[in-house]
Amino acid sequence: MSIFSRMTDIINSNISALLDKAENPEKLIRMVIQEMEETLVEVRSGTAKVIAEKKTLTRRVEHLRRQARDWEEKAELALSKNREDLAKAALLEKSNVNSTVEIMEQDIGRLDETLDKLSSEIELLQAKLNDARARQKSLLMRTKATRSRLDVNRQLTNNTIDNAMDKFEYYERKIDMMEGQLESANVEQKSLHSEFEELARQEKIDRELQELKNKLNR
Repeated sequence: MSIFSRMTDIINSNISALLDKAENPEKLIRMVIQEMEETLVEVRSGTAKVIAEKKTLTRRVEHLRRQARDWEEKAELALSKNREDLAKAALLEKSNVNSTVEIMEQDIGRLDETLDKLSSEIELLQAKLNDARARQKSLLMRTKATRSRLDVNRQLTNNTIDNAMDKFEYYERKIDMMEGQLESANVEQKSLHSEFEELARQEKIDRELQELKNKLNR
């Protein structure tokens, strides 16, 4: 169960009936706030993991870029020794490395998008938690007042529940918005033009090879 679906389950679980039947409505409200606090901690922990993953990918990209430069230097060395076959093989390795770099840079871009969404979700959840804490005291006082007025208990209890329902429906709408952000579709890499891309890559390698030849022949 995800951290947001757990929160949604609480808000969607007939709050009115729960408050109506609960022997201790104050405890129920505290439990909901505690759940929100725990969820916020988990979201922040998830954000930290995404940041760490991005740093790891970034370091890997830098390492691969150094590899690509090294393969280009090897291609130049091979051409200087009249080993065109080795030069072309080195450029092919460089191309493979650069292809991996492009994929990893796309992954980094998706992580940036995820971080932006997580940041927005944390702000929304924190705002709702602050609101819940601010209203908790008022709700508890109204619950106690309801208990002390047995003659009008039903009416006051209904009003309290209506207000609680308004509050939790507000939370539910906010959670729905957050979940909607989480349900972004995974973008799959299209391969319809893979053969043409391979041709283009080979052409690029040949062009780079010719450029290296021109460079060494100057």
